[in-house]
Amino acid sequence: MAIAAVILGTALILVVLWEGFESVVLPRRVTRRFRLTRLYYRRSWFSWSAVVRALVPARHRETCLSYFGPLSLLLLFCIWANLLIIGFALLHWSNGSDLQAQTGSSGLVTDLYLSGTTFFTLGIGDVIPRNGASRFLVVVESGMGFGFLALLIGYLPGLNQSFGRREVSISLLDARAGSPPSASEILHRHGYENGMEALRQLFKDWELWSAEFLEAHLSYPVLAYFRSQHDNQSWLSALTSILDTSALVMVGVEGACERQAELTFAMARHAVVDLSLVFKSRHHDLGKDRLPPEQLAALRDRLAVSGVKLRGGEASDEKLAQLRWLYEPYVHSLAKYFHLEVPSFMAAANRTDNWQSGIWERRKWLRKPSGTAPQKTGEHF
Repeated sequence: MAIAAVILGTALILVVLWEGFESVVLPRRVTRRFRLTRLYYRRSWFSWSAVVRALVPARHRETCLSYFGPLSLLLLFCIWANLLIIGFALLHWSNGSDLQAQTGSSGLVTDLYLSGTTFFTLGIGDVIPRNGASRFLVVVESGMGFGFLALLIGYLPGLNQSFGRREVSISLLDARAGSPPSASEILHRHGYENGMEALRQLFKDWELWSAEFLEAHLSYPVLAYFRSQHDNQSWLSALTSILDTSALVMVGVEGACERQAELTFAMARHAVVDLSLVFKSRHHDLGKDRLPPEQLAALRDRLAVSGVKLRGGEASDEKLAQLRWLYEPYVHSLAKYFHLEVPSFMAAANRTDNWQSGIWERRKWLRKPSGTAPQKTGEHF
């Protein structure tokens, strides 16, 4: 039994240390072998999302799903800490529980108590190791406890900073692309004089955003579970709308920045493809076409009104279909995995951007006579 306890205790410690190293310290590759942390997130996410969808009303589901990211991270740290405590307790027990306790008790429970107080560096002193091996384990575990605390202090702020940088660009997209974002609104709102230059800068910013997004979410995949502040915004809808807009510009928008659109499209597609590999989101039937021919014709008419001319013809439509096929399967698979909405190409009629809405505005329009509607100030963009 002592040998089995040594093997099990050592295995627990090494597994947790390696999992922590790969999850926090080492930027990971896209494809990698079996890992307990990835299994933990997949199983817990499936369970959490299934319970939320089954028991929570639709209007509250997004809020409940948003709790998963931070709670799962805290639970993961608790699991690591407990496994380390158990691992060192098993090593103490295999060493004969050679401890001096004020209560006179000994055994696995006392070993767990000593391991816990040592790991969290409490220094109570009511249980004292009596031989060299036990003292060595106490010193190693106390140092590991300090290291674990340092890991948390260094990891959580960096994670929050990455999340904040991601959300800043998504919020900036609100007035430029609508809520939720759509390709039609991005092009429509850049139909003013010198608008194509502003669109080129937007593409350039989102090329950089896509690269930073990819690097951060490959290194810390838990970030993908952190949802945006508004229900009609998400990293996936923002990335998809940029891909849609880039594809339309690549097909042919007169006077637009086709080369920059190609660069942005390449980087954004790289992000969705690699993230699909990380989460092993399965390819599935796309179902309803996001841009049927009649909607594509309506999109051209909508853009023409704002002065943006989208090239037509069979060759252009075929090229657009080929470009969409390069990213839409991955977008849909990620949307299904994370329970996020895929934005449409065309913006919904009479919708209000997030920056236009608020509690005072809602109360104001509720007090107005029936039939009175708020002005669509989004048209000014």
